[in-house]
Amino acid sequence: MQVNINFDQTYSPLTLANDLTVMTFESPQIDGSVQEILILISPHPDPLLPGVFNLGFGPPDGNGAFKDNVRLKHANLNIVFSTVLLLGLAFLEQNPMATIGIDGSDDLRARFYHRMYKSNKTYLNDYFVAIGVDWYVRIFRDGDYEKDEKGYPVAKPRPEPFDYERDNKDLYRYYMFRLKN
Repeated sequence: MQVNINFDQTYSPLTLANDLTVMTFESPQIDGSVQEILILISPHPDPLLPGVFNLGFGPPDGNGAFKDNVRLKHANLNIVFSTVLLLGLAFLEQNPMATIGIDGSDDLRARFYHRMYKSNKTYLNDYFVAIGVDWYVRIFRDGDYEKDEKGYPVAKPRPEPFDYERDNKDLYRYYMFRLKN
C-alpha cells in the first residue's frame, strides 16, 4: 500500500492547540463510520536526542493520549497522513530548530513509514530533510562494550541522512524530519 502526501488535501481540524502540539480531526472509515484521530507532538524522552519531538497519532484513549495499537480502515490514507504531516510541518515552522520523529509501534507500521518516506521523496524534499535513526552499542577495542551502572549495554541513537536505497526490510528504528533550509 502506497501513500501519496499532498498538503493541499487534508482534513480540517476539530481542535488545534495554539502551540500546535495537539490536534484532532475526523477520518471517514471504509465502513462509512467516522473515527476521531488525535495527533500529539511531545518532547522525545531520550536525552541523546535533544530538540526532537515525537509525533504520534491514533484514536483518543479518553485520558489525553491515543491508542496506537488499533487497526483502522481509513477511507483515504493519503489524506490522513497528509493531515498528520501537515501538523508536523506547521509545528516545525513555528519551532524551526526542532526535529520531528515518528516511531512505528510495530514492524508493520515502521515498514509503512519507511515506504512512505521513499515513495514521497520528491514531494517531501521540498519541505523536509529526512533522517533515519539506528541505535548502536559501542564495543571497545578489548571486545567489551559500553555498559550502564547496572551492567546493561548502553544503546545510543545514530541519526543519518535517510538512505532512499535502503531496503524496505532494513528498517530504521526511528524516522525523523526537520525543516529544509
